[in-house]
Amino acid sequence: MFDSYCENTLRYYPERCINCKRCTQVCPHAVFAEGEKRAELARPSDCMECGACALNCPTQAIEVQSGVGCAWAMINAALRGRDMDSCSCGADEGSCCGGKEKETVPCCGEK
Repeated sequence: MFDSYCENTLRYYPERCINCKRCTQVCPHAVFAEGEKRAELARPSDCMECGACALNCPTQAIEVQSGVGCAWAMINAALRGRDMDSCSCGADEGSCCGGKEKETVPCCGEK
C-alpha cells in the first residue's frame, strides 16, 4: 500500500538529464542538488509533489504526480495557520516537516 507520509510519486531518470539545473532552481525544498554531470536526487523524501521540477525539465528526466503531497501540505498548513514550509508532523530535523510537535498520523519510520 502507498504510504503518502513516507513515499512520494517522484521518479528521476538521471540518464535523461542534461544538467540544465532547472530542477535545482525551481524546487522549494532542495530535493535536487547540482552535480558535476547531471542533477543529483539529494533529498527525495522532502518532495512535496508540487510538480515544478517535472514541468521545467526539458528532457522529461523527472516525473511526479503533482498535487498529491502539495495538496496535503497546503491543507495541513491552512488548518494550523502556518506556512507550508513549517509543517510539523514530527519528521527528522532538516526535512520539510522538521517541527517539534507530533501529529496523530505516523511519519516515516514510525508505525
